[in-house]
Amino acid sequence: MDGDQLNSALAACLDRLAAGDLQARDEIIALCAERLRMLAHRMLTQFPNVRRWDDTDDVFQNAAMRLHRSLGHLTIESPRELMALAATQLHRELLDLARHHAGPSSYAANHGTNIVPRGNAPGQSLVHHVDRIPAADDHLDRWSAFHEAIARLPGEQRELFHLVWHLGADQKTVARLLDCSERTVKTRWREVREAVKAALDGQSPE
Repeated sequence: MDGDQLNSALAACLDRLAAGDLQARDEIIALCAERLRMLAHRMLTQFPNVRRWDDTDDVFQNAAMRLHRSLGHLTIESPRELMALAATQLHRELLDLARHHAGPSSYAANHGTNIVPRGNAPGQSLVHHVDRIPAADDHLDRWSAFHEAIARLPGEQRELFHLVWHLGADQKTVARLLDCSERTVKTRWREVREAVKAALDGQSPE
Protein backbone atom coordinates (compact mmCIF):
# COMPACT_ATOMS: atom_id res chain seq x y z
CA MET A 1 0.00 0.00 0.00
CA ASP A 2 1.53 3.30 -1.10
CA GLY A 3 1.32 6.56 0.85
CA ASP A 4 -1.80 7.87 -0.87
CA GLN A 5 -3.65 4.56 -0.42
CA LEU A 6 -2.64 4.43 3.23
CA ASN A 7 -3.82 7.98 3.85
CA SER A 8 -7.16 7.24 2.16
CA ALA A 9 -7.64 4.10 4.26
CA LEU A 10 -6.74 5.97 7.45
CA ALA A 11 -9.08 8.83 6.58
CA ALA A 12 -11.93 6.36 6.11
CA CYS A 13 -11.18 4.76 9.49
CA LEU A 14 -11.04 8.17 11.17
CA ASP A 15 -14.47 8.99 9.71
CA ARG A 16 -15.84 5.74 11.14
CA LEU A 17 -14.23 6.47 14.48
CA ALA A 18 -15.77 9.95 14.55
CA ALA A 19 -19.14 8.32 13.90
CA GLY A 20 -18.75 6.16 17.00
CA ASP A 21 -17.27 2.96 15.53
CA LEU A 22 -14.59 2.19 18.12
CA GLN A 23 -13.54 -0.94 16.24
CA ALA A 24 -11.96 1.38 13.70
CA ARG A 25 -9.17 1.88 16.24
CA ASP A 26 -7.93 -1.67 15.64
CA GLU A 27 -7.81 -1.09 11.89
CA ILE A 28 -5.97 2.19 12.38
CA ILE A 29 -3.29 0.49 14.47
CA ALA A 30 -2.96 -2.30 11.89
CA LEU A 31 -2.66 0.19 9.04
CA CYS A 32 -0.08 2.29 10.91
CA ALA A 33 1.93 -0.66 12.24
CA GLU A 34 4.78 -0.50 9.72
CA ARG A 35 5.21 3.25 10.03
CA LEU A 36 4.95 3.10 13.81
CA ARG A 37 7.59 0.38 14.01
CA MET A 38 9.96 2.38 11.81
CA LEU A 39 9.35 5.48 13.91
CA ALA A 40 9.92 3.54 17.13
CA HIS A 41 13.25 2.27 15.76
CA ARG A 42 14.34 5.78 14.83
CA MET A 43 13.34 7.34 18.14
CA LEU A 44 14.87 4.50 20.17
CA THR A 45 18.34 5.56 19.05
CA GLN A 46 17.90 8.73 21.14
CA PHE A 47 17.60 6.64 24.34
CA PRO A 48 20.63 4.32 24.74
CA ASN A 49 19.65 3.30 28.28
CA VAL A 50 16.30 2.09 26.94
CA ARG A 51 17.81 0.43 23.86
CA ARG A 52 19.97 -1.74 26.10
CA TRP A 53 16.92 -3.41 27.69
CA ASP A 54 14.04 -2.94 25.24
CA ASP A 55 13.95 -3.47 21.49
CA THR A 56 11.92 -1.77 18.78
CA ASP A 57 9.02 -4.20 19.06
CA ASP A 58 8.72 -3.61 22.82
CA VAL A 59 8.49 0.14 22.33
CA PHE A 60 6.15 -0.23 19.36
CA GLN A 61 3.71 -2.53 21.20
CA ASN A 62 3.49 -0.29 24.26
CA ALA A 63 3.13 2.90 22.21
CA ALA A 64 0.48 1.24 20.01
CA MET A 65 -1.57 0.50 23.13
CA ARG A 66 -1.21 4.12 24.22
CA LEU A 67 -2.35 5.27 20.78
CA HIS A 68 -5.28 2.85 20.85
CA ARG A 69 -6.46 4.27 24.20
CA SER A 70 -6.03 7.86 23.01
CA LEU A 71 -8.15 7.22 19.94
CA GLY A 72 -10.99 6.29 22.28
CA HIS A 73 -11.35 9.82 23.64
CA LEU A 74 -9.59 12.20 21.22
CA THR A 75 -10.94 13.57 17.95
CA ILE A 76 -8.38 13.14 15.17
CA GLU A 77 -9.27 14.80 11.88
CA SER A 78 -6.52 13.71 9.47
CA PRO A 79 -3.85 11.04 8.90
CA ARG A 80 -1.17 13.71 9.46
CA GLU A 81 -2.65 14.56 12.85
CA LEU A 82 -2.81 10.84 13.61
CA MET A 83 0.90 10.37 12.93
CA ALA A 84 1.71 13.39 15.09
CA LEU A 85 -0.24 11.80 17.93
CA ALA A 86 1.57 8.50 17.34
CA ALA A 87 4.94 10.25 17.58
CA THR A 88 3.87 11.89 20.83
CA GLN A 89 2.82 8.55 22.32
CA LEU A 90 6.10 6.93 21.25
CA HIS A 91 8.10 9.71 22.87
CA ARG A 92 6.10 9.43 26.10
CA GLU A 93 6.65 5.68 26.14
CA LEU A 94 10.40 6.12 25.69
CA LEU A 95 10.57 8.71 28.46
CA ASP A 96 8.67 6.43 30.84
CA LEU A 97 10.95 3.49 29.98
CA ALA A 98 14.03 5.69 30.45
CA ARG A 99 12.85 6.74 33.91
CA HIS A 100 12.06 3.13 34.78
CA HIS A 101 15.53 1.89 33.81
CA ALA A 102 17.27 4.80 35.54
CA GLY A 103 15.57 4.19 38.90
CA PRO A 104 17.76 2.99 41.81
CA SER A 105 15.72 -0.18 42.26
CA SER A 106 15.48 -1.06 38.58
CA TYR A 107 17.04 -4.17 37.08
CA ALA A 108 19.31 -1.96 34.97
CA ALA A 109 20.69 -0.23 38.06
CA ASN A 110 21.45 -3.51 39.81
CA HIS A 111 22.57 -5.69 36.90
CA GLY A 112 25.94 -7.36 37.26
CA THR A 113 27.51 -5.44 34.38
CA ASN A 114 26.81 -2.20 36.24
CA ILE A 115 28.83 -2.97 39.37
CA VAL A 116 32.58 -3.17 39.98
CA PRO A 117 34.74 -3.94 43.04
CA ARG A 118 35.31 -1.00 45.35
CA GLY A 119 39.03 -1.84 45.45
CA ASN A 120 41.53 -4.32 44.04
CA ALA A 121 41.71 -6.56 47.09
CA PRO A 122 39.67 -9.82 47.09
CA GLY A 123 36.39 -9.56 48.96
CA GLN A 124 36.00 -5.84 48.50
CA SER A 125 32.38 -4.65 48.37
CA LEU A 126 30.77 -3.74 45.06
CA VAL A 127 29.65 -0.31 43.90
CA HIS A 128 27.60 0.82 40.93
CA HIS A 129 29.65 1.62 37.87
CA VAL A 130 29.47 5.33 37.03
CA ASP A 131 29.13 4.81 33.29
CA ARG A 132 25.73 3.13 33.72
CA ILE A 133 24.00 6.35 32.55
CA PRO A 134 25.99 9.47 33.40
CA ALA A 135 23.76 12.21 34.79
CA ALA A 136 20.68 10.16 33.95
CA ASP A 137 18.34 12.49 35.82
CA ASP A 138 19.63 15.54 33.93
CA HIS A 139 19.33 13.66 30.64
CA LEU A 140 15.72 12.72 31.32
CA ASP A 141 14.86 16.18 32.58
CA ARG A 142 16.13 17.67 29.30
CA TRP A 143 14.15 15.19 27.21
CA SER A 144 11.04 15.84 29.31
CA ALA A 145 11.45 19.59 28.84
CA PHE A 146 11.99 19.02 25.13
CA HIS A 147 8.78 16.99 24.86
CA GLU A 148 6.84 19.62 26.81
CA ALA A 149 8.21 22.38 24.57
CA ILE A 150 6.96 20.53 21.48
CA ALA A 151 3.54 19.97 23.07
CA ARG A 152 3.22 23.73 23.69
CA LEU A 153 3.90 24.69 20.07
CA PRO A 154 0.96 26.05 18.04
CA GLY A 155 -0.75 23.33 15.99
CA GLU A 156 0.87 24.14 12.63
CA GLN A 157 4.36 24.34 14.14
CA ARG A 158 3.84 21.12 16.10
CA GLU A 159 2.74 19.30 12.96
CA LEU A 160 5.78 20.59 11.06
CA PHE A 161 8.04 19.46 13.88
CA HIS A 162 6.62 15.92 13.84
CA LEU A 163 6.95 15.68 10.07
CA VAL A 164 10.59 16.76 10.05
CA TRP A 165 11.96 15.50 13.37
CA HIS A 166 10.04 12.28 13.97
CA LEU A 167 9.08 11.17 10.47
CA GLY A 168 12.25 12.41 8.79
CA ALA A 169 10.42 14.09 5.90
CA ASP A 170 12.50 16.38 3.68
CA GLN A 171 11.45 19.95 2.94
CA LYS A 172 10.09 19.08 -0.50
CA THR A 173 7.84 16.37 0.95
CA VAL A 174 6.71 18.63 3.78
CA ALA A 175 5.88 21.41 1.32
CA ARG A 176 3.70 19.00 -0.67
CA LEU A 177 1.94 17.71 2.45
CA LEU A 178 1.29 21.18 3.83
CA ASP A 179 0.49 22.67 0.41
CA CYS A 180 3.02 25.47 0.65
CA SER A 181 6.38 26.41 -0.85
CA GLU A 182 9.71 24.92 0.24
CA ARG A 183 10.80 28.44 1.17
CA THR A 184 7.83 28.68 3.54
CA VAL A 185 8.74 25.32 5.06
CA LYS A 186 12.33 26.49 5.56
CA THR A 187 11.15 29.67 7.28
CA ARG A 188 8.66 27.85 9.50
CA TRP A 189 11.23 25.18 10.43
CA ARG A 190 13.67 27.90 11.51
CA GLU A 191 10.94 29.46 13.66
CA VAL A 192 10.13 26.08 15.22
CA ARG A 193 13.78 25.40 16.05
CA GLU A 194 14.17 28.86 17.58
CA ALA A 195 11.03 28.39 19.68
CA VAL A 196 12.18 25.01 20.99
CA LYS A 197 15.69 26.30 21.62
CA ALA A 198 14.32 29.22 23.62
CA ALA A 199 12.13 26.85 25.68
CA LEU A 200 15.21 24.76 26.53
CA ASP A 201 17.39 27.80 27.31
CA GLY A 202 19.56 26.99 24.32
CA GLN A 203 20.45 23.46 25.49
CA SER A 204 20.14 20.28 23.43
CA PRO A 205 18.06 17.48 24.97
CA GLU A 206 20.83 14.99 24.12
